[in-house]
Amino acid sequence: MIELNNIKKEENNIIKWRRELHSIPELELELPNTVKYVEEELEKMGIPYKKLVNGNAIVGLIESGKEGKTIGIRADMDALPIREETGLSCQSENGNMHACGHDAHTAMLLGAAKILNENKDSFKGNIKLLFQPGEEYPGGAKPMIEEGAMENPHVDAVIGLHNGFINPSVKPGSIGIKKGSLMASMDRFYIKVKGQGGHGAYPDKTVDSVAIAAEIVTALHKIVSREVPTTKPSILSVTQIHGGFNQNILPDIVEMEGTVRATDEDVRKFIAGRIEDVATGIAKSFRADAEVVYDYKYPVVINDDDFTDFFENIAEKVIGKEHIVELVDPIMGGEDMAYFLQEAPGTFFFLSNPKDEENPVPHHNSKFDINEDYLYMGTALFVNTAIEYLNKEEI
Repeated sequence: MIELNNIKKEENNIIKWRRELHSIPELELELPNTVKYVEEELEKMGIPYKKLVNGNAIVGLIESGKEGKTIGIRADMDALPIREETGLSCQSENGNMHACGHDAHTAMLLGAAKILNENKDSFKGNIKLLFQPGEEYPGGAKPMIEEGAMENPHVDAVIGLHNGFINPSVKPGSIGIKKGSLMASMDRFYIKVKGQGGHGAYPDKTVDSVAIAAEIVTALHKIVSREVPTTKPSILSVTQIHGGFNQNILPDIVEMEGTVRATDEDVRKFIAGRIEDVATGIAKSFRADAEVVYDYKYPVVINDDDFTDFFENIAEKVIGKEHIVELVDPIMGGEDMAYFLQEAPGTFFFLSNPKDEENPVPHHNSKFDINEDYLYMGTALFVNTAIEYLNKEEI
C-alpha cells in the first residue's frame, strides 16, 4: 500500500495537470493537443506508450520486470461542444468545455502513473494506462480494444472512475460503488414514416404521416410501461420529430429519433425488436411504410462482483469505510467503459466532488466545475488497487 501522505505529495501536480488540460478541451476522436500534452508528461516520467485510433488514444505501459498479471486503468480525455461560463482562471476560450470532468480523470491517471512508475519495486506484473478519446461521442473504447489496447500484454482486470456529482446519495468526498449493473446501455433509434402528402383540407386523399407518427410515439412509450418488468429499469424517449413545411400541407415523410436505456442486455435487445414491430406494424395498418434504424451504442456497465468486493476492501483501507457508499440502483446514464469491462473483470466507481456542495451543478452544463481537493482520492484508489491486485494471487 502507498500511504495517503505519499499520494498527496503529487496533489499539486494532479491539480496543475487538470487545470492545464481544462484550458484545451477537444472533441470526439480528434484530440491532438490533449494527446500531445499527455505524451509529454509520460515522456517526462519515462513511461513508454503507443498511440491508437489515428493517434488520438494513448496506451502507456509500466512493467515491473517481474512476471505477473496486468491491470488496466482507464481515463477518458474528450470534452463537449459547450461554451464555458465558469469564470475560472483556466476557463476554455475555444468554444468547447470539459463539462463532464474528463480533464480530472486524465489528471488523476497521470498522478497514478507517476507514483506507480516510481514504485515498480512494490508490485509484480504490469500496469496499462488507457487514455481514451471519444467517450461522449462516438465512443473511443471499442476502437481502442479492436486495435489491441487490451493485449500484449493481456489485461486481466480493469478499473476506472467518474467524478463530479453523479448520484445524490454519494456525498462529496465519498465514492459510490455497486456490483453488477452500474450504468445503463445507451442506444439510438431512428424512424422514418413514409406516407403520401397532400392538402391539409383533404386528408382523405392522403396517407397522413403526421398522424401515423403520433400513433407510433404513443405506442412506443407503452413498450417500457407495459412490456418490460418493472424490476428491470429501462427508458425509451422520443427526443426529435421532424416533418412538414407549411400549415396547410400534409408531408410525405415524418422522421423521429430517440434514445433507449436499459440495465439488462436481454431487455435492451427486446426493446430494439419491439420498436421495429410497433413502428412497422402501425405504419402498415394505416397504409404507410416505416423505416427503422436501431443503433446499438454503449452496452450496460457491469461491474464484476468479486473484483468490486476486492476494490471495496482496498478503498476501506485507503479512504475509510465512512467514505464509501454502496449504491442500490443503477443510474440511467451511459458510459463506454462498458466495453473494457466486457473484456476484463473490474469495476467502475463514482467519486463525488462537486465544486458547490450545497447546490451542485450537473454535468454537461456551462457552469460545471469540480472540487480539486478530492482528486488525490481517485489517484490513491487507482494506485493501491493496482498494487494490491498485482500482488495478490487471486481475488
